Amino acid sequence: MKKVFLNLFTVVLLASCSGNKKNKENNATAENNHKKTVKTMEKINFESNGMKLVGDIFYPDNYEEGKKYPALIVTGAWTTVKEQMPMLYAKKLAKKGFITLAFDFNGWGESEGKKRYIEDPISKTADIEAAADYLKTRSDIASDEVGGVGVCASSGYMVDAYAANKLNAVALVAPWLHNPALATQVYGGEESVKNLLALSDKAEKDFETTGELQVLIAASTTDKTSPMFNAPYYTEKDRGLIPEYDNKFNVATWRPWLTYDAFKNADKIPGKILFVESEAMALPQGSKEFKAIAGDKVESVNLPGVSQFDFYDKPEPVATAVDNVAAYMDRELK
Repeated sequence: MKKVFLNLFTVVLLASCSGNKKNKENNATAENNHKKTVKTMEKINFESNGMKLVGDIFYPDNYEEGKKYPALIVTGAWTTVKEQMPMLYAKKLAKKGFITLAFDFNGWGESEGKKRYIEDPISKTADIEAAADYLKTRSDIASDEVGGVGVCASSGYMVDAYAANKLNAVALVAPWLHNPALATQVYGGEESVKNLLALSDKAEKDFETTGELQVLIAASTTDKTSPMFNAPYYTEKDRGLIPEYDNKFNVATWRPWLTYDAFKNADKIPGKILFVESEAMALPQGSKEFKAIAGDKVESVNLPGVSQFDFYDKPEPVATAVDNVAAYMDRELK
């Protein structure tokens, strides 16, 4: 009888231990599942010069709470909003293991700003720096692993933020980089630029006096006054002409844009910088002049025959650009 009792006690004890073990395993699994939160996108906002800017954060697959990730700020071509090429690149780079941020600049898209639709390099650079400051406050981002990816016009702004030590690495895709001399060539010569600057100054003065904006349609196939008349991507509904696109251009843009010098910090960048470019892009001369100043700090990946607009959304050049940017950021940030 005593032997039977001992055998029963042993069975009960073993069953109890087994049950405890399973409970611990289940708890561990539940805890692990909790950490691996299914999280792909989050709408956020942050401040820049007293204005609330709106952005979208994109998370890597298998994002885990409590883990720190490298982060990338992605910005686009002039007059664009976050839902265009910035979002496309941000989503694809998130798939490569980065937390990414695409946001609307002050005065554009969903962001605040009474003085709207101005392509102001100084203001937009300040917004990028504010975005970097915001990302560094987040518990899921490594504060010394924040990079920037500039497409087209915002390339110069990324360079400036990099030179100000707000970013730890920068990559440029189809970079548009100009200074006043090059802008004069691009925009029709000295007399043409003089007229544009006069229009800009008048628009600025009118805004200060009346609060009214002098706004054109940014891109059109019918309105010849638009700065991007018949431009691909911007005028195509299956590409850049999306409902979120403001498609507006404040005439006051001309002075800050034409007098901007994207080369002024080419010899001041703190580390390497990546160019993903092509001789067929819109302003290859700007890239050449920047590289002549920056020297071996620039790493260049050339995609022959790829046009400026194809870098914005065409699958093959975008995929190649993303692969190169991700590999560069893996090396420079992680």
